[in-house]
Amino acid sequence: MEKSLERRLYIQKLQMKRLFELAQAVSSNAESEHLINLYHSTLCNETEVNCFALFIYQNNDWNFLSSAQLNNDFDTKNLISYFPNYPKITKLTGAEVEELAHFDFILPIFQKNQPLAVVLLKNIGSPAEYLHDNLDFIKAITEMLAMAIENKKLFQQQLEQERLQRELELAIQMQNMLIPAQLPNNQQYEFSGIYQPYSGVGGDYYDVIKLDDEEIAFCIADISGKGVAAALLMSNFQANVHALIHRKNVNFRKFIQSLNSSVLATTKGEKFITFFLARYDLERKRLRYICAGHNPPYLITQNKLQKLDKGCTILGAFDEINQIELGEIYLEEDAFLLLYTDGLTDLQNEQQVYFSERLENFVLNNCQKPAFDFNNLLLQEINNFRGKTAFSDDVSVLTARIFT
Repeated sequence: MEKSLERRLYIQKLQMKRLFELAQAVSSNAESEHLINLYHSTLCNETEVNCFALFIYQNNDWNFLSSAQLNNDFDTKNLISYFPNYPKITKLTGAEVEELAHFDFILPIFQKNQPLAVVLLKNIGSPAEYLHDNLDFIKAITEMLAMAIENKKLFQQQLEQERLQRELELAIQMQNMLIPAQLPNNQQYEFSGIYQPYSGVGGDYYDVIKLDDEEIAFCIADISGKGVAAALLMSNFQANVHALIHRKNVNFRKFIQSLNSSVLATTKGEKFITFFLARYDLERKRLRYICAGHNPPYLITQNKLQKLDKGCTILGAFDEINQIELGEIYLEEDAFLLLYTDGLTDLQNEQQVYFSERLENFVLNNCQKPAFDFNNLLLQEINNFRGKTAFSDDVSVLTARIFT
C-alpha cells in the first residue's frame, strides 16, 4: 500500500515538473514544434497513455497534430465528423465507429463553447481504468498546448495585419505623391482630376507637366493589379515619364519604346501598363498624342466628339513595340478632353448596366462647364448610377479644357 502511494506521489511530482516545463516553454514563446514534442514526451512518459491522437481546431477545421502508436493506414479524417457528438470526456468502450473504438477515452477541450482540441487516449495492454486518474492532468496539458498554439496563430495574424496596415499606409503615401494635389488653371487651359481608389490605394496615375512656356504634357496610366506592388511600380513608371519627357530631341516613338523597356525590365512581363500621353503646343495649337493600349480619351470641339485612339499596344508586354501611330490634331476652337481609366467605364449598377453606356451623352451635355464643375457633376452621376454597388476597380479621371 505504501509503495503504491509512493509511486502515485512520485508520478504526480513528475507531472507537476512537466507541467511547469510546458508552462515555461509557453511563456517563453517557444516554437510550436517544440511545444508539441514536449507534449508528446509528457503524455507518453508521465501518464498511463502509450497511444493517442491529437487534433487542433483552427480556421474552422480540424487538423491532425500529433500521435503515438497509430497504424499508418489509420483514417484520422473519418473521426472528425464524430467529434461534435462528444462534448465532454467520454469512455469509448463499445463505440460504434471503428476508429473511435480503438481508443479508451475521448477528451475534448473548449474555450467559451468553441472547440480548441480533441485528444483520443489509450493505454495498450492495460485496462482503461488505469487512465482515469490521469485525465485531469492530460486535460490540463492539452488545454495549455491548444491555447498556446491558438495564441500563436492570433499573434501571427495580428503581426500580419499590422504589416499589411504599414504597407497600405506606405502605398497611400506613394499614391498621394503620384496624384497631383493641384492641377494648373489659367487663361490658356484648365485641368481637374478625380481619383477614387478601389481599396484605399490603387495603380492609377495622371499628371500635367509644364515643359516650357509654350508646351504642356498631360497623361493618364493604369497598371494591372492593385495595392502596394502596383503603387511601387507606378511610382517607378512616373519617375521614368518625368525623366524622359524633359529630354531634348526625344520623339514620341523613342519615348514610348524607352518606357516599354523600363516597364518590362521592372515587371518581367508579369504586369503591364496602359498609358495615354498628349503634348500640346500653345503657339501652334497643335495636339500630339499617343494611346498605348489605354481607353481612348474623348475630345470635343464644336460639339463634336472624337476618340483619341491612335497609338500602340500596352507597355510591358513585349520586348519591342513594332507599330506606333502618332496622333496629331490642330485645335481651331476651344476644346474639351476627358481622360479616364477603365474603372469608370467598367462600373456597373445594381441592374448590371455599364456606366460606359451613358458616358458619351453625359460628356456632350456637360462639356461646356469648367473642368472642376464637370468633375463634380460626374462624381454625382457616378454615385447616383451605382447606388449601393461598390466600386470594383480604381476610377481615375483627368478633365481638361483648352482655350484657343
